[in-house]
Amino acid sequence: MLDRKPVESWLTDMDGVLVHEGQPVPGAPEFVKRLRASGKPFLVLTNNSIYTPRDLQARLSRMGLDVPEEAIWSSALATAQFLGDQRPGGTAYVIGEAGLTTALHAVGYVLTDFAPDYVVLGETRTYSFEAITKAIRLINDGARFICTNPDVTGPSVEGALPAAGSVAAMISKATGIEPYFVGKPNPMMMRSALNTINAHSESTAMIGDRMDTDILCGLEAGLETILVMTGISTRAEAERYPYRPSRIVESVADLIDEI
Repeated sequence: MLDRKPVESWLTDMDGVLVHEGQPVPGAPEFVKRLRASGKPFLVLTNNSIYTPRDLQARLSRMGLDVPEEAIWSSALATAQFLGDQRPGGTAYVIGEAGLTTALHAVGYVLTDFAPDYVVLGETRTYSFEAITKAIRLINDGARFICTNPDVTGPSVEGALPAAGSVAAMISKATGIEPYFVGKPNPMMMRSALNTINAHSESTAMIGDRMDTDILCGLEAGLETILVMTGISTRAEAERYPYRPSRIVESVADLIDEI
C-alpha cells in the first residue's frame, strides 16, 4: 500500500463519517466544502435504501453539508443498476421505500406481485408481515431473491431496530433461499460507485467507520481505506480483524489538508 498513486477521487460513508446521531461530525462541512472546491470526483455512500438522493441531499443540507444530489450513491441505486444490467426491463416485487422504488422505476422496472422476476428487499420504517409472507410465497414460486444490504440492525433514538439483513434471514429460513446482497460489503457497491464517477481504484480512497462493511468493501475493491473514529469501530476493535485499513484517523477533519 506504500506505493499507491495519489488520491484523485474520494468515496465516503455517510452515517458515522459525515454525520452522527443527526448531527454533522465536527469538520465534516469543511471537508465537503474542500472536496467540492477541489473539483475531484467524490461520492457519499450509504447502505440505507429508504431515501432518494434528493431526500438525502435535503437531510444533509439541513445539517450544513452541501452535497450535490448527483454525489450521493445508495444501495438502492446500486441495486437498481445491478438489476437493470442483469435483466433489463424486468419485474420485481419490492419491500421498501421511495428510495428503492424510485430507483427501480428509473431503470425501467415494473413493480408487481404477479410472477415477478425478483423479490427485492430493502429497508423500510415498517416491515409488514403480509408483505413478508407474499415475498416468501413468490420466492417459493421461483422469484429470485435480492436484498439491498446485509445490515441486521439500524440505529434509532430508542435503540437498535431490525434492518434488512434480519428480515432477509427470516425469509431465507422460510424458503431455504439466500439473497444476493448488493450493498456493502459487496465490492460491487464500490465498483458501481467508481464507475459512476469514472474513477480508478488505484487512485481512490474509501473513508468509513465500520471495519466489517466500509473497510472490507474498499479493501476488496482495491481502494485505499481510511477508518475514522467517529462512528462504530474503535481502534481496539479494528485490531481484532484479520485485515487492516490503510490507515486510521480521528475524523474527516484530519483529511481536509490532503484534498
